Amino acid sequence: MKIAKRFNMAMIYISLFLIVWPAAIVSAQSDEAARRRNFNTENGIALREFDPVSYFNSSRPLKGNSKYYANYKGITYYFANAENVEEFKKNPDKYEPAYGGWCAYTVALNGERVKINPVTYKIIDGKLHLFYNFGGDNRLTKWNKDEAKLRAAANRNWVAKMH
Repeated sequence: MKIAKRFNMAMIYISLFLIVWPAAIVSAQSDEAARRRNFNTENGIALREFDPVSYFNSSRPLKGNSKYYANYKGITYYFANAENVEEFKKNPDKYEPAYGGWCAYTVALNGERVKINPVTYKIIDGKLHLFYNFGGDNRLTKWNKDEAKLRAAANRNWVAKMH
């Protein structure tokens, strides 16, 4: 009797696992697909191929190399060297850019996704913020005029865009 009861319980657990596990995989895959849709990438590479760690540990951002790369939740990053890849892997959330790598100023204004110049950036509270800077329109300069208000608006707009 006890063996039959244990067998029945085991079958219930196996059945639940077989139902829940595929749903979890589909959910994770759809989360990655949403991230890829919302992140600023070119040919699947974030930050216009710049090394995300270099923004924090170099005097200027460095162009990454395709032989040093990491994929995090569906987004691929290039790095200048193997050390930066390892540093990224320790804490990828730290190095991912705010607002999916889109222009922070434009996300604040209207929630739109506008390309960035990867060397126009600002680290704010340990987070990389990137900005449009083409044709004399440097949006980092505009951001700096009212950063607190713009940052609050960008946070609201980004959350709305992600859902």
